[in-house]
Amino acid sequence: MAMSKTTNTYNRQNWEDSEFPILCQTCLGDNPYVRMIKERYGKECKICTRPFTIFRWCPGARMRFKKTEICQTCSKLKNVCQTCLLDLEYGLPTQVRDAALKIQDKIPESDVNKEFYIQNIESQLKAAGDNTVAAGAVGKSLAASDMLAKLARTAPYYKRNLPHICSFWVKGECKRGEECPYRHDKPVEPDDPLSEQNIRDRYYGRNDPVADKLMKRAASIPTLDPPEDKTITTLYVGNLGEHLTEVDIRDNFYHYGEIRSVSLVPRQQCAFVQYTKRAAAELAAEKTFNKLVLGGKKLTIKWAHSQAKSTAYAQNSAPRGPGGTNRIFDPVPGLPGQLPMPPNPTDYFNLQASEMAVLPPGMKIHQLPPGLIPGAPNYASMYQQQQASGSTGTGGSSGTTSSGGGNSNSAIMPPSLQQQQMHYPSQDPARLGALKK
Repeated sequence: MAMSKTTNTYNRQNWEDSEFPILCQTCLGDNPYVRMIKERYGKECKICTRPFTIFRWCPGARMRFKKTEICQTCSKLKNVCQTCLLDLEYGLPTQVRDAALKIQDKIPESDVNKEFYIQNIESQLKAAGDNTVAAGAVGKSLAASDMLAKLARTAPYYKRNLPHICSFWVKGECKRGEECPYRHDKPVEPDDPLSEQNIRDRYYGRNDPVADKLMKRAASIPTLDPPEDKTITTLYVGNLGEHLTEVDIRDNFYHYGEIRSVSLVPRQQCAFVQYTKRAAAELAAEKTFNKLVLGGKKLTIKWAHSQAKSTAYAQNSAPRGPGGTNRIFDPVPGLPGQLPMPPNPTDYFNLQASEMAVLPPGMKIHQLPPGLIPGAPNYASMYQQQQASGSTGTGGSSGTTSSGGGNSNSAIMPPSLQQQQMHYPSQDPARLGALKK
């Protein structure tokens, strides 16, 4: 209940008198020369119901006037803004902050206990110089939280200072036009939970629709779950760029645990960091996932796959037939088979020892006319003799015969070509006009 200024001296000593409010950047506005109206004991705090000094100001052009809603003692207890009651450090509701930091709120809510508790807190604040939060109070967050860092606003949100919606414009009866100080926008749906907000629920962190919305957003943030295989202790680090070295990677991962090896793949711009213990790898994955920035790039952190899993994946990813077995593709028609290996690896032309002639020094093979190469058979003369004598005659000096109806070219082919199968068209001696009929 509000206290009159004519009450006893004891009660008036508990009234709060301050020189400047505790505000966040959003409520203060972007104008550095803001003008405030100060009124001592103008209103009672909506939490502890004690009279306190209120401040009223306009945060900017085309914005609504704002004022302080709670006293500075209640603001310091929760480390919140006196106007919007959001956390001063993260700009989030107290319900989200307390859930992330696991803070237990022990502030009483009954009138007598709350007044006694706040008086003790005020005495502790004065003893501490009014600079730090008293021991035992909720106060500022002493620990960091990854979830709060992801949900926190990094810049002021000045849309929160816009004027209220003009009720006459909603009814279609506003006659001010552009001079109307209120906002001509569509109102929020009555079923929207964000339309039901009150100061007490925001302060004590219960049934806050804004906090429920942020908690659902935090639940949808992707996380890196460790694999079920406990033998995996390797992390994949991607998006390294061209300038990062193995020393840079080791310097950023060594303090999470003992590193067994660091494998850098410059071509793929990635690396694999292997720890000796699984706990160290899990800690490194938790602390660096979507947080590690090196060389101006945000690195990609993933768990590496085990070798057995990679082998099984390669086998399973092979094309399967109807029966579930690996599918065997039919050979492409027209391609030659596998070439036979020659007895002599250096014999690139499949020549026999009797066919290789030794020429005099300085003499080249193209300088000799056909049939004069010593030790080499003259296949052209053999072919002419065979054509003159008939296809069933003897094959000249080579002593080979041809059966009737067979291929006449086989009688004059070199022995090396008769013994092996022809795989390419260039192996046919009758190709490209070599032999003319």
